[in-house]
Parts: sequence; structure tokens; C-alpha cells
Amino acid sequence: MKELLRSNDPTIIAFAQALLSGEDIGVIELDVHMSALEGSIGILPRRLMVRDEDLFMARAVLRDNDIAVEG
Repeated sequence: MKELLRSNDPTIIAFAQALLSGEDIGVIELDVHMSALEGSIGILPRRLMVRDEDLFMARAVLRDNDIAVEG
């Protein structure tokens, strides 16, 4: 698994998941429940992970939709 996206913005995470789902790219969201530890103020980012072989296509999908990704 490779990290595709890291963001504090839940709308970006949801949009990215919808885009990737539409392209049949499996995604796992990590750090979802960390807000309970931080007091729900949104300082800890959530991460989206994809399979190694899906990373190139997933980055292309997000870039095509103006979501900044590293790499």
C-alpha cells in the first residue's frame, strides 16, 4: 500500500474517494477516528492509501480533477 493523499479537509478526502471509486480503484482511509483523540478540531490529517499497482492511475485521476498529490 502506498500513501496517495494526506489532508485535514474531509471534503477533499470524500471527493477523492468518490473519484477513485468511479475508476474502480480500491482505497483505504486511515486515521479516520483520530479526531476523538484530538478533540474533533481537525489538526490530524487523514490519509488515503492505494495498492502499489494502482498508484500511477490514482495520481492521474486526482490530478485531472485538480487535487494536489505528491510524486
